Amino acid sequence: MYKLFVVILLLIARGAIAQVPDSAGAVIPRPADSSSVTIVKDPRIDLLVRKQIEINEESTRDSRRFVPGWRIQVINSPDRGKVFTAKAKMLQEFPDWKPYLLYQSPNYKLRVGNFKTQEEAEEAVKQISREFPSGVYVIPDTIELKLSDLPKADTTNP
Repeated sequence: MYKLFVVILLLIARGAIAQVPDSAGAVIPRPADSSSVTIVKDPRIDLLVRKQIEINEESTRDSRRFVPGWRIQVINSPDRGKVFTAKAKMLQEFPDWKPYLLYQSPNYKLRVGNFKTQEEAEEAVKQISREFPSGVYVIPDTIELKLSDLPKADTTNP
């Protein structure tokens, strides 16, 4: 009698192991071939992944906006008025190059442009040197890219 009870218990246990409940509670029978795997994925997961990619793109846009590059230092002087006059002259003569005014005690510095390569900056120095004959040189700096130049995140493969 004891052996019969153990055999029945083993058959019931084997039947229970052959069925696996899914996340909704429904029972999915296990395939006969144990080498295959069936993955059931909720389609809302893909929506969540795409939404997270969009959030990451938006939140990292500013950090990708500033990259190493080159600027031209036009003037370096403790005279604030002289530097502001140079800035006004730069805005009139070269409106395409954004001026950056820095103060590092005791000097004011006027830098212009956002050049990706040193060669681009060297070409611009030739033009600026006509207006400012001395003290104009190229320096490495962190430059600001236009929003149109920013690299886009790869959203094709979530």
